[in-house]
Amino acid sequence: MRLLQHTPRCPGRFPAIGPSNTSLNEPDPDVELLARIGHNEPAALQEMVKRKLPRLLALASRLLGDAEEAKDVAQESFLRIWKHAADWRRGQARFDTWLHRVALNLCHDRLRRRKAQPLALDDSIPEPVDSQLRPDQQLEAQAQSDLMAAALAALPERQREAIVLQYYQEMSNIEAAALMNISVEALESLLSRARRNLRSYLAAQHGDVQPGGGL
Repeated sequence: MRLLQHTPRCPGRFPAIGPSNTSLNEPDPDVELLARIGHNEPAALQEMVKRKLPRLLALASRLLGDAEEAKDVAQESFLRIWKHAADWRRGQARFDTWLHRVALNLCHDRLRRRKAQPLALDDSIPEPVDSQLRPDQQLEAQAQSDLMAAALAALPERQREAIVLQYYQEMSNIEAAALMNISVEALESLLSRARRNLRSYLAAQHGDVQPGGGL
């Protein structure tokens, strides 16, 4: 990925999203760095990439199941930061919330293009396995991780998105609901159905593998 390749800025307003109703009164840790990017500092963009890339790749890879597509989504997200940073205005949402919305929308675009095609799992994005484990434990952990990835891939798109945002991206229900443009009650309904579907899938395989500390 050429995330730091110079790209001309595009005129226009920074894409807006609605407020998430969380943490808007708290200092946004990304604002200072974003201002430096707005002043055309490539080093600042590089620092933003280091700060945000792992979470963006984790989000896109779990939603898309494809390593190269996840990288493309991350690259496009950072290009949008570079093009629009100078137009960022505080008050609507935290920058991290906006960035997740951008990545989600890019994932949605790719999923829509797939239409009815099944989600193809990509073995090149393995879940991290604790290196402190014994070799046999690492193998078992990797097998459980692969099984959970298959279970996520089998979920309907919106259920998978809800699980990924809450369990893997560690967002609150309010934050996840705002990103998905639904109410908290609708999110909780999606999560409940997703948990049931995951349990059913896992029970039909090798037992109860539970992500994020249990479902």
